[in-house]
Amino acid sequence: MAYFPFFMDLEGREGLIAGGGAVALRKVQKLLPYGPRLTVAAPEISPELAELPGLTRLRRAFEPSMLEGKFFVVAATDSREANREIAVLCRERGIFVNVVDDRESCAFLFPALVKRGDLTVGVSTAGASPSAAAWVKRRLAEAVPEDFGELLAYLASLRPLVRERVPEARRAAVFSRLFSSCLEGGFPLDGAALAAVLEGGAGTGKVYLVGAGCGAADLITVRGLRLLERCGAVVYDGLLAPELLDAAPEGAERLYVGKRQGRHSMAQEDINALLVSKAREGKMVVRLKGGDPFVFGRGGEEALALQAAGIQWEYVPGVTSAVAVPGWAGIPVTHRGTSRSFHAVTAHTADSPDGLPERFEELARLPGTLLFLMGLSRLEEIARRLMGAGLPPETPAAVISGENAPRPMAVRGTLGDIAEKAREAGAEAPAVIAVGGTAGMDLRP
Repeated sequence: MAYFPFFMDLEGREGLIAGGGAVALRKVQKLLPYGPRLTVAAPEISPELAELPGLTRLRRAFEPSMLEGKFFVVAATDSREANREIAVLCRERGIFVNVVDDRESCAFLFPALVKRGDLTVGVSTAGASPSAAAWVKRRLAEAVPEDFGELLAYLASLRPLVRERVPEARRAAVFSRLFSSCLEGGFPLDGAALAAVLEGGAGTGKVYLVGAGCGAADLITVRGLRLLERCGAVVYDGLLAPELLDAAPEGAERLYVGKRQGRHSMAQEDINALLVSKAREGKMVVRLKGGDPFVFGRGGEEALALQAAGIQWEYVPGVTSAVAVPGWAGIPVTHRGTSRSFHAVTAHTADSPDGLPERFEELARLPGTLLFLMGLSRLEEIARRLMGAGLPPETPAAVISGENAPRPMAVRGTLGDIAEKAREAGAEAPAVIAVGGTAGMDLRP
């Protein structure tokens, strides 16, 4: 049976808690923030209950006369039979009753609560699984900012000002913009920002450079996900789990600017301009990138462009593909006794004649694991130059297209044969090339 979630005003209402142990304590602690006048009746009352302020305590067993004038009752004695007798008496008198661990005797249930000031979210499974209700509660608590109650109080304080200065036909839209502005940019709003909202403008927004992690959607950070859930526009690349976009609000703009080898969707300068433009529309913009924005993600260029335009921005790190993609294939980028360091190298650069990194001799002398990103099309040349710089042909090497690639795979070999093996396997970009002792390892479970 489903229970309808009424929200009742308990301020000043008379309630009786029959029982004085740990269960009664939990019920009282849930109820007290909502202002009822509670009486606790039990022969023995726990020290924790005895210390709570604002309670009437009757140190004797339940008596029917205690129901006089009560709006609700919680039967939390140690006796199942006594609890059921209390429930019967309450039903005869039209009093709401909750009986612990006895759903059939209850007129109402205690939900799992998330409370932030005037915000209350109740979760119930109709008694089917309190553990499931607690799980949902935890997820809700993670999603709602700790200062949400203060935000609601601030918005409530603005209501008289809005009624005074904004025509009735525009008030709903202004209240919505006030909430969005405070949620996205913080509160209280300064004078200029508040005036802009009241007058119909949105002020200048903010851009968040968010790393989405590498692979599964749930590899994004909690902070990154919360920002995505609140944004007004998301500007995203192609190397993302598609379901991540479902986290953005229904009305948020979704703007694809992804790049693939040989198929550039949008020039970097145009992406920079787009971020500036959307922020100037007053939107909270999430620039969502696979991996980490500052690891070959050109996030630094976007940050500089935003700074030059006077746009506020913030960096939110993500799990970089340089670590996550080899790890997905069971290749640790460091391992005791094998690799004490790792070196991430871009295989595309505009600063050399052939587009490959310079100083292969120095790369070949580095201890640890070499990781080449965006280099699959130059794999044969990379291997040849590393061997020419002194690395033995039998040095372990691997090509890994992670789980977010069109064809996930891990190809293992040596510098001498990795190009041929990758070609035979049909490896496709995007891929990470790993070179060094750990490239020969396979720590997959």
